[in-house]
Amino acid sequence: MNLSIARAADVLLEGGLVTCPTEGVYGLSCMPDDPLAVLRLLDLKRRDASKGLILIAANSAQLDDWVDWQGAELPPPDPAFPITWIVKAAAQVSPLVRGAHSGLAVRLVTNVLARTLCETVDSPLISTSANFSGERVARNRFVLRRKFGRCVDFLVPGDCGPAAGPSEIRDLQTGTVLRPRAR
Repeated sequence: MNLSIARAADVLLEGGLVTCPTEGVYGLSCMPDDPLAVLRLLDLKRRDASKGLILIAANSAQLDDWVDWQGAELPPPDPAFPITWIVKAAAQVSPLVRGAHSGLAVRLVTNVLARTLCETVDSPLISTSANFSGERVARNRFVLRRKFGRCVDFLVPGDCGPAAGPSEIRDLQTGTVLRPRAR
């Protein structure tokens, strides 16, 4: 196992925050079932908790405790065109994760580092873009280190790709595009 992934997994399981490359941007991540870590992440990002957060997962089974599938299933992911899906949240999902919504944003992550991290902790992860609310997203590891190097507990080394930016967001039930893909 990659030593950086092992270290990041330990940090996450101990309640810490990490940054990790995803398909299009660096993400700020924590365990979704750790309310103190989620609150710390929201505070660091200066994000309004009512907006909700995204869960990334290595596979659909990791989302089973978080999603009320009601017979639905996620389409296979496309690494070059990542889509975050809005699905019905399971009843026990905290408003810290889903925000003021009944839906939950989820994505099957294809970036090998992010996917391996989810597999290593055997859980989905919160993954929100590595930026302060309203500011540009870090897509370069040097900018990431400058902005977040002292704010998080571990930075997973590696590059984003192959997407050009944040994922598109669609409603799984209707297919409605809520945020178009980055160009």
